Amino acid sequence: MKKSSKLENKAKKIKLLILDVDGVMTDGSIILDNEGNEFKVFHVRDGHGIKMLQRAGINVAIISGRKSKVVERRAEELGITEVHQRIFKKSVVYESLLKKYKCRDEEVAFMGDDTVDIEILKRAGLPAVPFDADEGAKKWALFISGKKGGRGAVREFVDLILKSSGLWGSVSGESLG
Repeated sequence: MKKSSKLENKAKKIKLLILDVDGVMTDGSIILDNEGNEFKVFHVRDGHGIKMLQRAGINVAIISGRKSKVVERRAEELGITEVHQRIFKKSVVYESLLKKYKCRDEEVAFMGDDTVDIEILKRAGLPAVPFDADEGAKKWALFISGKKGGRGAVREFVDLILKSSGLWGSVSGESLG
């Protein structure tokens, strides 16, 4: 997606990134085997982007409507301690995160992909969706990734935040000059 100065100005204010899981950090597929195991596929560059964001001092949280041990494991690998699963009213957790991290709406970036995420997309200062998000959710996004969920959309969003904030070089090892 083409960046605008309005989008970059909003990205500069971000102190907290909140992510949905299915359809954002994954492609939305849920694979179940006959033994009761659940499988999800995460993109390594999305994970690397999250780690860079954390090194830059920006907090990361997960709010998901489903509960999955796989999500707990991935969050642990990435050092994400704010993991809220089986959440049917995501705005309640959103409110508690604002208070805990002393953030205002305009300091929050949120990436969701479906109608259940619209309430937060409407409030977050920098609302985003993957390319293949639900059309209803897309209406509320200021940033629509050129990538699909689970296929680099989170990384593209994180890169926008880091580059707009002038933090990219300090966490990526690459100079923007």
